[in-house]
Amino acid sequence: MLFYDLDFFAGFTSLNLYLMSIILFLNFNLKSKHQTISILLIFFIGMVTEILGVNYGLIFGDYQYGNNLGFKLFGVPFLIGVNWIILTAISGNIATFLTKNKSPLLTVIIGAFLMLFMDFVMEPVAPKLDMWRFKNLMVPFTNYLGWFIIGLFTQTIYNLLFHEKEKFVSINLYAAFFLFFSSLNLI
Repeated sequence: MLFYDLDFFAGFTSLNLYLMSIILFLNFNLKSKHQTISILLIFFIGMVTEILGVNYGLIFGDYQYGNNLGFKLFGVPFLIGVNWIILTAISGNIATFLTKNKSPLLTVIIGAFLMLFMDFVMEPVAPKLDMWRFKNLMVPFTNYLGWFIIGLFTQTIYNLLFHEKEKFVSINLYAAFFLFFSSLNLI
């Protein structure tokens, strides 16, 4: 890696996530009002579950968001809701490609596991980047269980309403997400 300054990367985390969302949204082919509503619903589900987590310790465990992700609503950065959309869509698109869309249930499960895997990659870096921090810096099992369950729910919504999916942008965004956070795990 060319840069070993964690503060340098921390400053680009929210920019990276916003750029990924712009790339994804430019490639969305929203064909119906129901698809638009489903994207908003995924954002809402992500925000509500995170608000419940941050304020009451429910679903994911006891954690707080830092200041590196921008504007917060009830202690949760707006960008986190956008992140739920990004991860749901790119994971759902990749899962559809992997299953060749032959089994909707398997597609949803693989999509949820891809989301969970990305959370697993982000967790060690998050406190270093002032993104979020769990109590005592210990990520509880409930976080991963919560991610998988909420991921199943958002994947179901996404896969029910989006039938034509692209793979190229999603694979590249997932790879960029993975490389960005896994490389920071090495610092």
